[in-house]
Amino acid sequence: MLGTSTKPKPLDAAYGLRALGRGDLPAALSIRGERFHRVTTVKHDFFAATGFYENKAGARVVLKVGRTEDYAGVPMRWLGRRLCRREMRFYRKLSDVPGVPALLGTVGETGFVHEYVSGEPLRRGLAVPRGFFDALEDLLREVHRRDIAYVDTNKCPNILLGDDGAPHLIDFQISWDLDELGDTSLNRWLLRRLQREDRYHVLKHKKRLCPEELTAEERDVVMRKSALIRLHRMITAPYFRLRRAIFRRLRETGRLIPEGSQ
Repeated sequence: MLGTSTKPKPLDAAYGLRALGRGDLPAALSIRGERFHRVTTVKHDFFAATGFYENKAGARVVLKVGRTEDYAGVPMRWLGRRLCRREMRFYRKLSDVPGVPALLGTVGETGFVHEYVSGEPLRRGLAVPRGFFDALEDLLREVHRRDIAYVDTNKCPNILLGDDGAPHLIDFQISWDLDELGDTSLNRWLLRRLQREDRYHVLKHKKRLCPEELTAEERDVVMRKSALIRLHRMITAPYFRLRRAIFRRLRETGRLIPEGSQ
């Protein structure tokens, strides 16, 4: 029979870039016997989808679901399970650290729920109280003391200025610890390098938002961009430019407007 094509359609390929494909986060969920309904899907990328949920009293929680959708015919649910278990490990290790939201439970094979932090993500023009970045460095030092590198401090949305005026860290998806490759000299070297990059990015944000608080030593640190950072940007920048261009074009043509797609 003529005319049957197995070539993926552009729209199918675009949905393949979403962790849940054409699906979305559940409309409602139950945590410790309490019912929450979805308020919004705040992010939906290749690896995970994240949404805010609210109960009748107005209290919120955050659900993050790792990838379940196949990609180019390759099963990827295993990756979602792996990422979920991995990120939960970091929340558990930091469960007693102020500034890290508490883990509340699991949803399905690839999802978990954590506390909602009321506040605002760092961004250009945000009025940051004096001493905020000193407190953020204290928080990172405690994370580092537990042999963990946060790794993602370059992304402003991952650092929250809480309504309490304190810093909060969310999203430990790409964090690193000694569980990854074992307690070896090589892994400890890598961990220390990643921890240095954590501080570099915090100081970069401090230079942008509170330049008057930057010390001479901190200014010297932030002026030195490591080879690791250059390599990371060289690898990831083309992918994110292409992804943003695809979704922007699909939204403009009205063919794809999924909430939270990035």
